[in-house]
Amino acid sequence: MDNKQSRLRRAAASRRKIATQRVHRLSVFRSNQHIYATIISPEGNRVLVSASTLEPEIRKSLADQGTRASHVAAAGIIGKRVAEKAREAGIETVAFDRSGFRFHGRVKALATAAREAGLKF
Repeated sequence: MDNKQSRLRRAAASRRKIATQRVHRLSVFRSNQHIYATIISPEGNRVLVSASTLEPEIRKSLADQGTRASHVAAAGIIGKRVAEKAREAGIETVAFDRSGFRFHGRVKALATAAREAGLKF
């Protein structure tokens, strides 16, 4: 079993558990260059809120910080942004879905920033 299959197996296990809770799900995906955060409806069929490092406003703020803006700092910005968008949409509580990634580095920075911005999970 390769690393991707192992990660997807872990992700499926946590998603099964979240599905039984019937709450909004904050799903995180990270690639080598970018990080994405989406809040998905309890039914799992609609993306309600999303934020990523590909958004023009985020790219501009990262460019203003310098060309060496760290991935962890970018994840913190995304966490804060997704929490702000969630509050605007009336979402206060979510279940955190780390998509099988270990809870450290960029994933942890995103979760911490979202909690500090008022999102509860």
